[in-house]
Amino acid sequence: MTEDELKKLLDEFLALPSETEWLEFKEAKDNYDFNKLGEYFSALSNEANLKGKPYGWLIFGIDNKTRNIVGTHYRPHRNNLDSLKLGIANKTTNRITFMEIHELHLPKGRVIMFQIPAAPKGIPIAWEGHYYGRDGQSIGALNLQEIEQIRNQVKTYDWSAQICDGATIHDLNKDAIIKAREKYKEKSPQKRPEVNEWDDVVFLNKAKITIHDKITRTAIILLGKEESEHFLSPSVAKITWILKGENDLEKDYEHFGPPFLLNSDAVYNKIRNLKYRYLLNNTLFPTEITQYEPYVIREALHNCIAHQDYELKGRIHVMEKPDELIFANLGSFIPGSIEKVIEQNAPQEYYRNQFLVNAMVNLNMIDTIGSGIKKMFTLQRNRHFPMPDYDLSEPDKVKVRILGKVLDENYTKMLINNTNLDLKTVIYLDKVQKKEKLTKDEFKILKAQKLIEGRYPNLFVVAKIAAVTGDKASYIKNRAFDDEHYKKMIFEFIKKYDSASRRDIDKLLMDKLSNVLDEKQKQNKVKNLIYEMSKKDKSIKNTGPNKKPNWILT
Repeated sequence: MTEDELKKLLDEFLALPSETEWLEFKEAKDNYDFNKLGEYFSALSNEANLKGKPYGWLIFGIDNKTRNIVGTHYRPHRNNLDSLKLGIANKTTNRITFMEIHELHLPKGRVIMFQIPAAPKGIPIAWEGHYYGRDGQSIGALNLQEIEQIRNQVKTYDWSAQICDGATIHDLNKDAIIKAREKYKEKSPQKRPEVNEWDDVVFLNKAKITIHDKITRTAIILLGKEESEHFLSPSVAKITWILKGENDLEKDYEHFGPPFLLNSDAVYNKIRNLKYRYLLNNTLFPTEITQYEPYVIREALHNCIAHQDYELKGRIHVMEKPDELIFANLGSFIPGSIEKVIEQNAPQEYYRNQFLVNAMVNLNMIDTIGSGIKKMFTLQRNRHFPMPDYDLSEPDKVKVRILGKVLDENYTKMLINNTNLDLKTVIYLDKVQKKEKLTKDEFKILKAQKLIEGRYPNLFVVAKIAAVTGDKASYIKNRAFDDEHYKKMIFEFIKKYDSASRRDIDKLLMDKLSNVLDEKQKQNKVKNLIYEMSKKDKSIKNTGPNKKPNWILT
């Protein structure tokens, strides 16, 4: 939004007769409690949903009684303000966070406008596991009736099941209907004889693609002619494939509309699934494998089609980069977390597009037994490739990254030689491989099995697994020696050369410190060692200026 649009919006809010459940003013002159901010986020998000508003608004720098602009000094630096997005996401349902945090520098003072997305249909938003709402101007627990009201939104309305007025079977692609019959018989082979006897109208009803001979939005998405997409307007049914080369430069692209039953194959055929070779286990003969398992590509793409929130009027994206694929669809991730999907291994209680999902199940495009995503992880593990990455950081978008290469040969060898590791453990170890921060619980699980070492959160593979991979040198580089070892090195250096500058000590230690530390952390480590030796141990002292110290033995 432009500054003028924000000013106009603020004037409209100030002109309202009173605060509403989805709008709150706060002075917040110098500071504001972070936990209280999270409670208001949950409350305003839920109330915006219940009142049919796209956003809730929390506005700092306004006296909530007089409606006068008083200005706020809350988090004056933009970087510090933007960091709230991650902080809020870490403690809310589905990691939903601010759509945007706007700043207005007005003559009477600075105003901050927190734009809070309405809770998605069917999903009340919690803060630290508790649902908040508002009763007039008071904030408190969202009552049970309102929680159920939000949860029932998905159950009572299914966008994909709605009838397209004016559409007939002639708006469907004949080749798509023929293929739909083939896929239906694959899924239900016992029905082959009777399927062959059905005409197209009966078949579409039996496959639950149409309802009482009427064309649904699902029918247009899966089987519609290209020119029939207007029946979905203002919603959009498009898949955009983008090819990117080195340096993230776009090399090619193409858009695909209905029928998705046919065009999902067209998208799949665009992806270059090249041969990948790597040497393992001290052999001269390389392992040869395709970069991507076909099932993984199709599952990721069909999940995008099934779970896209078409009411958001956006496209499904398939981005092909060197050695990786990124699939993105609009709409929150209803299960909440990928860990929940892996662990429960069962169908969801409800789906965003239940009618579309059922049709895709009948056409053998996806399944609803909860095993599709888990199978993607298992196949990647069996190929000894990195696990799929699910990015749920944006409130209304799901992104899945599939890597088509070995990220770390040591971990690949570890998977080959440790086939008894369960999938959950492999997923946690994959995080270590990718240098991603483990949760405390994940850390405890791996630590209990003695699979990792190091100081949390800087972790690495333990010696046992390193020995399996033959990478003992890497283990030694990652393992941190105790401080006395490094102090002794400094002491012996000064003893031999009479003195040492900070540059000498850096040169002595930097390449010997643990590789789990970054450059800045290594600098701080050396600084702390020198401080301990000079101030606590008093084994060395500085005979030079503070800016150019010269350390000698005491």
